[in-house]
Amino acid sequence: MLMTTKKRRSFEADHFRKFLIVIDESPEMESALYYAASRMQRSAGTLVMLYVIVPQEFQHWINVRQQQIEEETAKAKALFRLMRRKLNVAGYENVACEEIVREGAKGEEIRKLIDEDEDIAVLVLGASADAAGPGPLVSTLATGASMGSFPIPITIVPGTLGLEDVRTMA
Repeated sequence: MLMTTKKRRSFEADHFRKFLIVIDESPEMESALYYAASRMQRSAGTLVMLYVIVPQEFQHWINVRQQQIEEETAKAKALFRLMRRKLNVAGYENVACEEIVREGAKGEEIRKLIDEDEDIAVLVLGASADAAGPGPLVSTLATGASMGSFPIPITIVPGTLGLEDVRTMA
């Protein structure tokens, strides 16, 4: 997927720097969340939390699709609340957050959001410590053929890093 990318404007007047993190239920996402929040706390930016609803392949009835969207939206809101609580407990209560729910393929929705929001300056991903590999997002976005043309830097945080480890590095 080739997209034209707008110039990043996060350091221009009336703009501010944003770090994008994809919210899901993977264990490595928490390390990425804490890293991004720590960076935003030090640089006075905003953390953009994105949850992507991936459509089910088999959806013959509109009611099934609508029910999936409603269930996934409720799940996204619950995950956002949980992540905010975790950030508050960890001392990141003053980090500004945006919550965005989109529907589509994760990689495509990430690229679309980056293209739409000129203030998003960095994508932060957590890498799985699993022997199967770093995880689908890292494999797709950070190591695929599109990496050389990705519109912003990608920071990959090892999923094994705990909160204190992250604080010393971010």
